[in-house]
Order: sequence, then structure tokens, then C-alpha cells
Amino acid sequence: KLTSLALQPVITPELVQGRAHLKCAYSRPSSRLPLQYVVVWSRLSTPGKKEQVQRDTTLQSFSYIEMDGVNLKLGDTVFCTVTAFTRDTPEQQSLPEESKGFYAGIKFLPESLQIAEDGKEHVLTILSTVPIACPGHDDSCKITLQLSTEDLDSQLLGPPDVALSACQVDLLQAPCSESSCAAAALTATAVTDFARDGNRISRIRAEPVGQRDLLWRAYTPKDVKVTVRDLPTGNCYSFTDPHIITFDGWRYDNYKIGTFLLCRSVSRAFEVHVRQWDCGGHRSATACNCGVAAR
Repeated sequence: KLTSLALQPVITPELVQGRAHLKCAYSRPSSRLPLQYVVVWSRLSTPGKKEQVQRDTTLQSFSYIEMDGVNLKLGDTVFCTVTAFTRDTPEQQSLPEESKGFYAGIKFLPESLQIAEDGKEHVLTILSTVPIACPGHDDSCKITLQLSTEDLDSQLLGPPDVALSACQVDLLQAPCSESSCAAAALTATAVTDFARDGNRISRIRAEPVGQRDLLWRAYTPKDVKVTVRDLPTGNCYSFTDPHIITFDGWRYDNYKIGTFLLCRSVSRAFEVHVRQWDCGGHRSATACNCGVAAR
């Protein structure tokens, strides 16, 4: 009887006659017997549960299935299972061998981010594991994704803690290699908000826009979760008859009258001026804060 033949099925994406397909290829064993293959395509319908979508019997060492947006949609994880049998004695079958799951759709790498309010830029790659078709002559071969950010902590009103370097990215058609058929990169930065608001969770969403193709029109890729680590904010003070405490905790007084530069950033356009006026009695000269200007 046929035992394990080491068929090792592998799923790869391919454009066939301008339509997105998946190909299940397997190694043809060096058996003298003329073999036929049964290829069963399935998709993950719920976690841990598979649903059959197509069954082929073939003499070839491969089988195709179309990403049609009906039987197979974007966002599906797809498997192919291959069984070999001899044409003369079809009851003699090899053990079925299953491919690894192939995720068909748009992926973010990394799938989640942990960043801090330190101004650093973090590269986020968006890739499509399925080939991008050109449905009409007037369309360039690309998928345009509209990007947005949202704060998942509904307790806090205000802008999300994440800023992106682009609001839209284009995934341009390219030859598929290692299950990437189109890719684009952007950067995400944590917003330095000078608020002690704790670690917050935001998400980045991507939605295809302006698509006529049914396959892409009904698809919203999975969000990227971004955890933003809150960093303590520096504080400096000038109060009453100006007692000054600097960012690093030095304390001194400035009793003079005039306009002074209280604080200036060396890395960005930010400075604070204070104006001090006489507020002392007859015995001692003292000045008090009476005006402030910030840029």
C-alpha cells in the first residue's frame, strides 16, 4: 500500500490571466506506478475549524484556486491537502498531507508595536500576500489604502497617541516573492503630549479606497495594535517673587525687573519669555511675574 510519499504541498500566490489565484504545488514521488492526486482546498472559517471550498482530481503536480471574493475572500487563511493514489487501484491511497496555512490579504509587519513617547520613528511595512490585478486599462495596477489612527481608551478624550508619516499608501503591483506581492513602508511615532496619561493603546486602520474589484471592495485588513509607553514629562517653574526651579531641580531667585528668556529648546522652535515688574515694599526691592509669552 502507498504510505507517506513526502508530497510536501506548498501554497504560493500567482496571477493567472489577470486574476489572483493561489497555487498548491507538491513534489511528484519517484514512484513507478502512474499516480493521480486529490487536492482539497479549505479555509479557516472559525479558529480551529476548516471548511472545504474546492476539490480537484488531477494528474498534474499542482492545482489552482481563484481568489474570487465569494468562495475565497481576502483575510482567509487557506490550506491545501493532497492525497496520491494509483490509477489502477484507486483504493490504494497515500496518507493525506496538508500545507501550512497561507494568509491571503494585507499584513502589517510587525503585527503590533510597542513604542514610547521619545520621538523615535518606527518603520511599519504593509504588504499584500496576493497579487494585485489590473481590472481595467484606465486603472494603474495598485491598491490605495487610507490610513487612520484611533485611541482604544474611550475614557480619555483627545487625539490618539500615535502619528503616522502618511495618510495614504499605494501598494503597487510587483512580482510575488516569498508571499509578498506588493509592499509599502511608513513610519509611526508616539505623540509627545506632556500629559501623564499612562500607557495607552491605539490602533492603526487601513481601508482600501476607490476599488471596483469585488475582491478588494469588501475587505478591511486587520488593525495594528500600538501600545504607547508614557514617559514622565519635565517641569520647570517660575512663581511669585520669582523663585525659579529648573527642569533638573535647581532652585534660585531672580528679583530683577525686565523681560527674560525663561526656557528655550535647543532642538525645536520652542521658547518661553517672562516679564517681571516691581512689586516690593520700601524695605527691599522685589519683582513679580506679570507677563508671559510662549512660542
